[in-house]
Amino acid sequence: MIAIVIVVATFLSYVVGWLLNVPVLVPIFNTAASYPFMVLALERGDVRLAIARMLLWALTLGVCAMLMSYARPAATGTLFVRGDAYRAEMFEWILTGRGAESTPSRFIPQQLGQAAIFTGLALATGGVLAMPVGAVLMNDMGHYVGTLAAQSRHPAMTMLLAWHPWSIIRVISFVILGVVLSAPLLSRLGRFTFDWHGAKPFAIAASVGLVADIVLKALLAPAWQRLLLRIVGW
Repeated sequence: MIAIVIVVATFLSYVVGWLLNVPVLVPIFNTAASYPFMVLALERGDVRLAIARMLLWALTLGVCAMLMSYARPAATGTLFVRGDAYRAEMFEWILTGRGAESTPSRFIPQQLGQAAIFTGLALATGGVLAMPVGAVLMNDMGHYVGTLAAQSRHPAMTMLLAWHPWSIIRVISFVILGVVLSAPLLSRLGRFTFDWHGAKPFAIAASVGLVADIVLKALLAPAWQRLLLRIVGW
């Protein structure tokens, strides 16, 4: 039942964001749809459940942002905080093969910076500020995928393959770290016990995932760009 509530509430967060049309509020509405359920799971001492709930939330974010951008690319370009800027960057990469996506000297510092900001906010704010940052990143990616599919000769295949495998690993890793690193502050404020020993394997797996993200991106991005270019048909 909670899973259905998270999916429906996340969908409604986009409806409210669309109606109000205030970009900075969209990731806040997005986060409000799932954050309380993450906290409830942590209060029960169930880190695995908290992670599962937030992974479902991230999946729903990606699908909603993608489908909205497929249907209304111009409107979502302004609705999502960095939507158009990220879309332009990724389209340029697909067209030319040039850009941060295929340049380790550029994307490694960028991704390390994002990871540092996200994890720092998770620790310092119990995830209150980290999760909206994650929502911004998911909306950017969803917008890129949806608008690319809207211009593609093969929209369905584009919707699948434009979610680069390394990006999926990064999303999963961010979600896990966001949950685990939010727990220490939340446990102090909520006066519940947090089992760090039980959560440690999840944090290690997520850290390995961030390394795998960088390695896979460095190895696969050039070939993936050529694959996407053929599928889109530009």
